[in-house]
Amino acid sequence: MEKIVFPLKVFYDGGCPVCSREMDHYRRMAVAGKLDFVDISEPQFAADRYGKSLDEFMKEMHVLDASGRFYRGVDAFRAIWQGLPVSLYGDLATLLGLPGIHLLARIGYRGFARLRRFLPRLEKECADRCHPDHRH
Repeated sequence: MEKIVFPLKVFYDGGCPVCSREMDHYRRMAVAGKLDFVDISEPQFAADRYGKSLDEFMKEMHVLDASGRFYRGVDAFRAIWQGLPVSLYGDLATLLGLPGIHLLARIGYRGFARLRRFLPRLEKECADRCHPDHRH
């Protein structure tokens, strides 16, 4: 993995209960100025501003570092974990970088990413603002 340049923009689906819970956890732990969380289910989110479609962002987790490099899926989580002050996450990021473990994590993440659209949406969060093609 290339050297990550902080701060990171962390793009997540705020209508997904698992995604929201995970990002809330990271938000509480984050050092000020290292992670900026962007809810892609908000109506004002403009995916094209980042050269991507909303479908691309919805398909898998994205993180954008300060140098303009995108990290997706498992690599997005590795980038986030490197920005957290808790050493356990740094250790997890290192472990996740090992070839066999990285491959297994990518396979597991792809499975989750495909299935998460079947999870109930957060009604409170999603009722009036989710992209129509992504309401479930």
